[in-house]
Amino acid sequence: MTNLQNCLDTASIYVSTYAKYNNSSLYGKWLNLSDYSDYDELLTAMYELHSDEFEPEFMLQDYEGCSLFEKLGLISECHLSPEIYEIAEQINDSEYDSEVFEAVLDNFMGINFQSAYEYINNFYYGEFANDIEFVEYLYENDIPFNLPSFVCIDWETTARNIMYDYFESNGHYFKS
Repeated sequence: MTNLQNCLDTASIYVSTYAKYNNSSLYGKWLNLSDYSDYDELLTAMYELHSDEFEPEFMLQDYEGCSLFEKLGLISECHLSPEIYEIAEQINDSEYDSEVFEAVLDNFMGINFQSAYEYINNFYYGEFANDIEFVEYLYENDIPFNLPSFVCIDWETTARNIMYDYFESNGHYFKS
């Protein structure tokens, strides 16, 4: 999915060490996560960058890029999860882009990746411009009977009532 690839392309970390920081040095370097095939390759680059120290204790002084990684707890100041590449690959292999995962994570704080993925698989309906468009989709796809053409539906009221059982996040709709 292109959104995830863009997310990886823009995710970067500024890597220094605690020893340098404690000695009033901010020396480090921005590393783009997409330049490395996995966490081990990234870690090797970090050791090479700070080869002047015997056992460097890495410090991520800053990071930029995809908020999805932050929401999943995979990246933060001073922390980069070894699972970041594995989870990025799982998202890439899924049929959903990163925006769908972010929509779930915006509504369920502290949820882990597997739980978010299962929730999406079970309760995600798609992206719609508004509640009325979503409810019209439900009518066309999920309601098991055909109404006669002379029946007029007040879509605004119907949408308001149906949305008690669903929620929307950034245009993405889910069953509650």
